[in-house]
Amino acid sequence: MGAGHAHPLHLDRDSAVHRLAPEVKIVAVLLFTIVVVITPRTEFLAFAGYALLLAVVAALARVPGLWLAKRATIELPFVLLAVALPFLGHGERVEWLGMSLSVDGLYGAWNIFAKGTLGVVASLLLAATTTMRDLILGLDRLRCPQAFTQIATFMLRYLDVLADDARRMRIARLSRGYDPRFLWQVKAFAVGVGSLFLRAYERGERVYLAMVSRGYNGRLPLLSDERTPVAQWVTAAVLPAASAGIALATVLS
Repeated sequence: MGAGHAHPLHLDRDSAVHRLAPEVKIVAVLLFTIVVVITPRTEFLAFAGYALLLAVVAALARVPGLWLAKRATIELPFVLLAVALPFLGHGERVEWLGMSLSVDGLYGAWNIFAKGTLGVVASLLLAATTTMRDLILGLDRLRCPQAFTQIATFMLRYLDVLADDARRMRIARLSRGYDPRFLWQVKAFAVGVGSLFLRAYERGERVYLAMVSRGYNGRLPLLSDERTPVAQWVTAAVLPAASAGIALATVLS
């Protein structure tokens, strides 16, 4: 982990959002998501305000809107589920373009789409402005359970190695004229997965023992012993505080 690993969702930019400590960004996104989730689904203006806040953060972080839109397509399965709800829902119904739609289903579809989209975009902004190593380091500073951070650290460090092992095993299988594509040929695939698991387990054990012998204690090495400046916490708190203010204003109005 010393050299750090980039990930495809990270955008290398020089912005105020990128320079914030990872732990303050994690907490800000978590609190923002909680506010979004607990907002009643009928508060349409609140969701518009949340979207505006994320647009401002994206502009400050210099993250293109098209980049966000392309990667937000990960929520398409949930959108398809939301589209089906107005047709499958019960209770009061309305007619629209000759179709009978459930009112409760329409609200449910909007709830899934709005909250899901805002959560995905907020997560994408966090990933775009924070390297994977910094994310794990931020979780470690927030006293996330060591088991989680250790697993994530090793996964990040050796995921490419395992993928390369799997690729070599597939090439070796193909070079011997065996390319299982049907259900009754699944045995070869299962054997390959089992072999890859044993390799990963043995390599992980060797690497872990080597790291322990060099003083590894289960936590990432800190680049500095200094505490995160209060100013950074205050800056990051603007997003959840503004979202909470929007929620209160719309509910009380």
